[in-house]
Amino acid sequence: MKPLFSGTGVALVTPFRKQATIDFSRLEDLIDNLITSGVNYIVALGTTSEAATMTESERSALQDFVIESVADRVPIMLGIGGNNTQAVLDTINSTNFDGISGILSVTPYYNKPQQRGLAQHFKIIAETSPVPVILYNVPGRTGCNLTAETTLQLASECPNIAGIKEASGNLQQIMQILRHKPDGFQVLSGDDALTLPLIALGATGVISVAANAVPKEMSQMVALALKGDFKKAQQLHYKLLPLMNALFEEGNPAGVKALLEIATKGKFTNALRLPLAKVSKPLYNKLAALYAEL
Repeated sequence: MKPLFSGTGVALVTPFRKQATIDFSRLEDLIDNLITSGVNYIVALGTTSEAATMTESERSALQDFVIESVADRVPIMLGIGGNNTQAVLDTINSTNFDGISGILSVTPYYNKPQQRGLAQHFKIIAETSPVPVILYNVPGRTGCNLTAETTLQLASECPNIAGIKEASGNLQQIMQILRHKPDGFQVLSGDDALTLPLIALGATGVISVAANAVPKEMSQMVALALKGDFKKAQQLHYKLLPLMNALFEEGNPAGVKALLEIATKGKFTNALRLPLAKVSKPLYNKLAALYAEL
């Protein structure tokens, strides 16, 4: 049976108007383009969505709108995580999961918990969640690394933990997970540029930032790699690599929002909420040149 969250997932951006209010019309256009371009699932209210800058009512409205716009065409993964375990549980208990196929739960940030604390945190989340849980390890943002040993412990002890989005960039750690994970436990790349090598090592796909702007190319590369056609996948990988790297030079989602404005010829407004700011003019010009080459 094909895993629910395999292939290309998209860490969905949130279009804002110049006044920093959510542009739902542009969001609908974006979702339609992603699905018709071949992405396999949508990740809503993740880091790339700027959910950390939204009010509770905005997050709720965004969730409802994404579910309505996707209209059961692809699965939806919802970001629910934080550094307060009880608050995460309260959010899960108050969430309507109709139309939601799983949650993406980031490691607690700022607190710097021990590994046993992380294990207990995710175990109780898995026991509370009515849908499968995908762990999210991104130590560059959180200051907290979920080790391979803890990941494998959770994978073997918690049936409702279905996989991990690994964005540590530590290939030794990720290979240890891939080598020892139980059958059915999914490892998803959290770094666009590492997607191809990780699939070659046994990962089942990516949760991509770049796919917001180049969904067809990312979806094709991932599909080819998962079929074992690494020669063609490699050609696409190297074609996309300079753009994928440039997107993160001044942070995410600043890079991909600039690229979306470029790709849509200004229809997508390059607007972010503070404390995030637009990319510099030199990087904007670099992204435009790379996109033109692509």
